[in-house]
Amino acid sequence: MKKIIALVMTAALLLTALVGCSRGSSGGTVSTDGSTSMEKVIGALGEAFEAAQDGVTFTYNPTGSGAGITAVSEGRCDIGLSSRALTDSEKAGGLTETVLAYDGIAVIVHPDNPVTDLSVETIAQIYTGQITNWKEVGGDDAEIVLIGREANSGTRDGFETVTGTKDACKYRQELTSTGDVITAVSQNPAAIGYASLASVKDSVKALAVGGVTPSEATVKDGSYAIQRPFVLVTKTGTALSETAQSFFDFVTSAEAAGIISDAGAVPVH
Repeated sequence: MKKIIALVMTAALLLTALVGCSRGSSGGTVSTDGSTSMEKVIGALGEAFEAAQDGVTFTYNPTGSGAGITAVSEGRCDIGLSSRALTDSEKAGGLTETVLAYDGIAVIVHPDNPVTDLSVETIAQIYTGQITNWKEVGGDDAEIVLIGREANSGTRDGFETVTGTKDACKYRQELTSTGDVITAVSQNPAAIGYASLASVKDSVKALAVGGVTPSEATVKDGSYAIQRPFVLVTKTGTALSETAQSFFDFVTSAEAAGIISDAGAVPVH
């Protein structure tokens, strides 16, 4: 009997750790909206949260960082998701950012492309149209097809900020999700694109940048140059619902670090 009681107490303690600073509520909904790059991370966290609390419903609307920031500002979701830092004007407008994790932005090409490594400077020259043929960087004799994200994308903001190409990229296609970019590059041997490292699939090849391969380790130690934050966005001075606060406390706790890591991002904790 003592052994059974001890096992029950241990299970209870593990559940408490999983939900972090949960207020112990059951039921309720927490809604998130924003970055498509955060899909794997926020999906895994939401699934774990739902499993730990009876009757709780977690929702995620993959609209892009800009749309997610607008949604939380207008009160259409509990927590916005952004794969870029908030601007000073967004903060002044009543929003608060909390960095959840860091993510590498992988520069991706078709698996058949012989190019394996490009410097940040060369990537910038490609995206601004100074280099237009793969043979100029050791590849095949083919015109480079530039694929990127739409104007409000956090991934695009992070990529263009690091490469110094903001408002100067000569995109052939501007797509509205990470998945669309990966699909487009996987179908075109002459294409180059960029996508969240956490979302990269075997259908494309991630290039080394300046001799450094993108990975959790190289993002964490800062040696991989092209990276950005995954941010939770909330209204400044406005309390979350009990369920939403429990979710926020859980995902920002040390206990959630393993889930974030398994989803391909680098946890802050």
